[in-house]
Amino acid sequence: MSNIHLIEITDFDAPELDVYARFTENQLLNRHEPEKGLFIAESVKVIERALDAGYVPVSLLLEEKHIKGEAKGIIARCGGIPVYAAPFPVLSKLTGFPLTRGALCAMRRPPLPGVEEVCAKARRIVILENVVNPTNVGAIFRSAAALNMDAVLLTPACSDPLYRRAARVSMGTVFQVPWTYLNQETCRWPQPGLTLLQNMGFKTAAMALSEPSISIDDPRLTREKKLAIILGTEGDGLAARTIADCDYTVRIPMSHAVDSLNVAAASAVAFWQLGGCRKLAEERY
Repeated sequence: MSNIHLIEITDFDAPELDVYARFTENQLLNRHEPEKGLFIAESVKVIERALDAGYVPVSLLLEEKHIKGEAKGIIARCGGIPVYAAPFPVLSKLTGFPLTRGALCAMRRPPLPGVEEVCAKARRIVILENVVNPTNVGAIFRSAAALNMDAVLLTPACSDPLYRRAARVSMGTVFQVPWTYLNQETCRWPQPGLTLLQNMGFKTAAMALSEPSISIDDPRLTREKKLAIILGTEGDGLAARTIADCDYTVRIPMSHAVDSLNVAAASAVAFWQLGGCRKLAEERY
């Protein structure tokens, strides 16, 4: 800890806090100069997982009590970057309520890989169509990591997985599951993106309430060697064109006249069933 570059912050308006307190997510993203883009990782666990995945830290902002406590390890791993220390009342202003988990880290955004690279060795992938809520995106990533999904593809209208709330809700799994956007000319959504995936050997399964459909426990789905599970926006679900171009339309049977699940809840059910977790559990017990 002797080489720590510690800077004490006592004023919420200090310019050193701009990246944490006053830059919007779009400003951090820096679409005009993506090589200069940043994101904020929040909580020691999330920062650790980002570092494990090779993300490059720029600065840290810590609650004072954590410097020699639970953040000690990440400070050591981050080398000589600036470490801003602030008392809890200052940190609590960053989100408008007292929840910052005591540690924030500004990190550089790496270049995104191509769709073919992300899917090259995958057998189960997730496609998110216009899922705009960062909490849902983060929860889906956490389920994807836990339940055997190999990659996630997002349409351009989706919330960014590196937004602070999405990364926090995911518990840092956005740094563990390979992902990219379907925004290149050869993979625009839904076409030619769907055709590209089918040419790579993926059967496509649209999670939707429309008919005709098959139940999620249909054995044809689990027999597929490569499957892309497609989930739609929170309000309207998948676009009709997307459903029409998929190999399967899949429904989750429900009771008590419930017509649908939240997209994050539906993703966990789908990943459990189609990622092989249910089969493994049945074999184990």
